[in-house]
Amino acid sequence: MSKQWNGKACPACFHGILQQRTKQTQFEYRGHVLEYEQEGAWCTACGEGIVTGTEAAASESLLDGFVARVDKQEASELARVRKKLGLTQKEAAIIAGGGHNAFSRYERGETKPVAAVVNLFRLLDRHPELLKELKKRKAA
Repeated sequence: MSKQWNGKACPACFHGILQQRTKQTQFEYRGHVLEYEQEGAWCTACGEGIVTGTEAAASESLLDGFVARVDKQEASELARVRKKLGLTQKEAAIIAGGGHNAFSRYERGETKPVAAVVNLFRLLDRHPELLKELKKRKAA
């Protein structure tokens, strides 16, 4: 446990003292942020900390669930936008630069799309008129 670090000098900044406590922590994944409480030995000066395997394991299922929800949400969002634009999965893959089955795998959650694909379809959701320009460039 990180309690062994309680009261010791911070190995990150060498200015603060580590204190065993629970700290509000943020975990960011694909542009989504989860705030949660994390037990550990936290520096009074720089805020860095030491989290042991036991302490990290206590948050692991929370983080795994968050990642799964974000992935599922992105897959649903891609499917919704693709359908709104009237594109087949194959057409969407061509526009995004993926293989012919890429969107099928994205929408089933088998593969995580790169951030550029997600961002492109978010932009097309807000500005569907840009789809005509993309189709022109792919045809040329």
